Order: sequence, then structure tokens, then C-alpha cells
Amino acid sequence: MPTAPETRRQVQDDIFGTPLFDGRSARRGYALNKMCYSFNDKANRDAFLADEDAYCARFGLNEQQREAIRARNVLQLIAAGGNAYYLAKFAGIFGLDMQDIGAQQTGVTKDEFKARLVAAGR
Repeated sequence: MPTAPETRRQVQDDIFGTPLFDGRSARRGYALNKMCYSFNDKANRDAFLADEDAYCARFGLNEQQREAIRARNVLQLIAAGGNAYYLAKFAGIFGLDMQDIGAQQTGVTKDEFKARLVAAGR
């Protein structure tokens, strides 16, 4: 019988393109998610916009996370341990919402993503 980690890994493998956010991902993305959570405070959003690199350094982001931040790439941020709920706070700085993030994740335009949601009855 597979152990719990093997079962989770199998689920991830079975759902192509769906990254699993588990304890390992949470540990890997802790600094990134902590930074994104800080964006609840306008002063922190302003500090980030004034000097992104210094703000990332303040939270100890690694190079993979910093590159994903510079690229504004949600898929890279998730691969770097980002959690969608915290990443939404980052995206909000640039006027993006969850539909923008969903469109990026699925590789379609925002209008196409919204049409998919409507077609699915959401």
C-alpha cells in the first residue's frame, strides 16, 4: 500500500499541469507567501513598488522566486512555492484579479477564461 506522500505524488502525476500545494511546497514558498501577505498594508505595497529587489531581499526570496516576481508570471510563482491566495495580493498591486490569474494559469485570455467559467456554470 502506498504511503501518504506517494499517494499525493501519484495524484499530482494524474492531474497533469496541476501543481500540488503540500507541506513541501509551503516550506519552499514560505518567504514568498509571507512577502505577498505583507501587501495587505498599503505602506508595504508602496515600498515594494519603490524598490522591488530590496523588498524581495528583505523577505529572503531565492533567485527562482525573484525571477518569477520580475516576470509577473503566476505559474512560475506557483512552481516556486506560491499559494494562489497570497499571490492574489501580489497581483492586486498591478490591478489583476483572480480571473487574470486563472487566464494565465490556463494559457488563455481573460475573456476566454471568463467564457469558460460561464459555460461551466460558475
